Amino acid sequence: MSRYNFTYSIYQRPFRQPLKTSHGEWEIREGIIIQLIDKLGKSHRGEIAPIPWFGSESIEQAIEWCRKIGDNITTAKIHQIPDTLPACQFGFGSALTAFNPAPAISTESTPAISTLLPSGATAIAKIPALSAQGYSTFKWKIGVLPIVQEMAIWKQLITALPASAKLRLDANGGLTDAEAEQWLEICSHQARIEFIEQPLGVDEIDRMQALAQRYDTPIAIDESVATFARIQAAYIQGWRGIYVIKPGIAGFPWRLAEFITQHQLDVVFSSVLETSVGRDAAFRLAAGLNLSRSMGFGVEDWFSDS
Repeated sequence: MSRYNFTYSIYQRPFRQPLKTSHGEWEIREGIIIQLIDKLGKSHRGEIAPIPWFGSESIEQAIEWCRKIGDNITTAKIHQIPDTLPACQFGFGSALTAFNPAPAISTESTPAISTLLPSGATAIAKIPALSAQGYSTFKWKIGVLPIVQEMAIWKQLITALPASAKLRLDANGGLTDAEAEQWLEICSHQARIEFIEQPLGVDEIDRMQALAQRYDTPIAIDESVATFARIQAAYIQGWRGIYVIKPGIAGFPWRLAEFITQHQLDVVFSSVLETSVGRDAAFRLAAGLNLSRSMGFGVEDWFSDS
């Protein structure tokens, strides 16, 4: 059983502009950078970046866990972090696995990156600059404005996109059944729509499965699979569509990798608006998996310190 010296620091990263979703506005990203140091003085960092409304612990709960640890922690203690603290599991788990990394994998196996557009009409003006940066997959939040207004913007957005681009529409579970059907119908005529993400609420997997069978537009689930327990539950419930998984709040990385591989899930890895510490840990995890879809980590432009 290995023992590590342990330190942590809390950060706050303000967004350039509030991130608007169906959950409300988010102005400041708070998280924790942890560091483990072994007996030889070698150190690795991890990141705890909770999103409580997605099902993780709160930042206050994560801070309290770190505070209780003191200045050292063992491998056994890390493995005992409870499932009620999935962001802590990922942060400590990522730092721990970095001491014994998997064999090097070609970076060519790491999928491309998609980028997050602002909500509303502001997204249209951002497309040329983001395309020039090399992005070819874009995500746009829906369920923020009245549906008639958003569909009018969507038509302009489709026109503004490069011909080879893909667009993901993310509802964050904020649509009614009728609105979800409207979006699925209008998108079925557009080949550039990769999928609609989480059109209905967290517990409405059966309803989303029924919609997936009726419409050509693929559906992905996100909030419904926010934590490892939810990922397992969705699979048992029969979901065989796309899983948008946020590694930063999905618990221990080795457990997540094993489940994805065992069940050959169709996965998109997505950001929790973490720093480069958590992002790099997610990339290392992705490099060991056969993920074909662009990862949702193009979010750095959202922060004022980037």
